[in-house]
Amino acid sequence: MKPLRATTVERSVPPFMKTVSSFRFVSLFAGLLALTTLVFSPGCVAVAAGAGAGAGVVAYVRGELDVTLDHPFDTVTRATDKAVQQLRFSKVSEGRDALLTLITVRNAAEKKIVIRLDSTGRDLTRVRIRVGIFGNKALSMTILEKIKSNL
Repeated sequence: MKPLRATTVERSVPPFMKTVSSFRFVSLFAGLLALTTLVFSPGCVAVAAGAGAGAGVVAYVRGELDVTLDHPFDTVTRATDKAVQQLRFSKVSEGRDALLTLITVRNAAEKKIVIRLDSTGRDLTRVRIRVGIFGNKALSMTILEKIKSNL
């Protein structure tokens, strides 16, 4: 009896993927391309005209609400303090100087909320609000509306 011979079966594989190292290279390249696209893409960007008196353009970019209000820095700072009390947030920390106020609070769901107020001119104040790590547009807009109602 004759021993059986092993036969080779050819698969239809592109030439650049015939070796394991080539396959790994292509996989690595595809992964890096996907990561680069993710990092350098603009993310969620929404811009809307600010509703209400004294509001500039409201921009929500990469999880942060950004608006410039036509009110003095001290007035907006007091309105923000009042809004935090009205919304019953727990104040974690607060830092103030003549040009910057940084307020960190937590809501009932233990989400960290950072409100940053910058004096950008005589009667202009830039307000930036970030909820959590990724942001929450609806909650940020609610906080902004409460601040504006106290002006």
